[in-house]
Amino acid sequence: MKKILFILLILLSNTSSLKAENEVNRIYEGDKEAKIKILVYESLTCSHCAIFHKDVYPELKKNFIDKGFVKLEYRNFPLDLAAFNAAKVAHCSTNKGHKILHFLYRNQNEWVKGNSVEELNDNLKKILSNQNFGIDYDKCINDKNIEDFVLEDRIEGVKKYNVSATPTVIINNKKFEKPLTYKNLEKTLEKLL
Repeated sequence: MKKILFILLILLSNTSSLKAENEVNRIYEGDKEAKIKILVYESLTCSHCAIFHKDVYPELKKNFIDKGFVKLEYRNFPLDLAAFNAAKVAHCSTNKGHKILHFLYRNQNEWVKGNSVEELNDNLKKILSNQNFGIDYDKCINDKNIEDFVLEDRIEGVKKYNVSATPTVIINNKKFEKPLTYKNLEKTLEKLL
């Protein structure tokens, strides 16, 4: 019996060290210890998410994230295969994930077009190859750990927060129910400071 327990302990310790090596990094901006934690569930092919990054994010960053009041954490909620692959690519970089996300939203019209997932994937690969993100596209797309991580985000979003559309914003574990404008977000955040 002791021998079986010993073998189980060895197997479990090896599994946890493998998990640490293959751990996928969360993409976030701001102070880890910020008083306000915002989760934003997004799909990289979602036009409303691109609008959030264009119209809401810059003011949010300037007035709350950069001042240390907010930690903004991106959560995956891919609505299609192209968004799923784009999310995998963003998580493939250890320190440039947020830059990849912002780049993909800014240039969404260039890569989110075509008649098939293959065309969209080709567009994604082409647009990323011109950048200096230091990622291996094919390796990222085929990484099982990242794939599971992205899917687990989506499952958690549905189960824990009843996410059904993107973007969905969660502020300190509560779903933000107002229209997602900077003014509405600002009013809510100021009350929490």
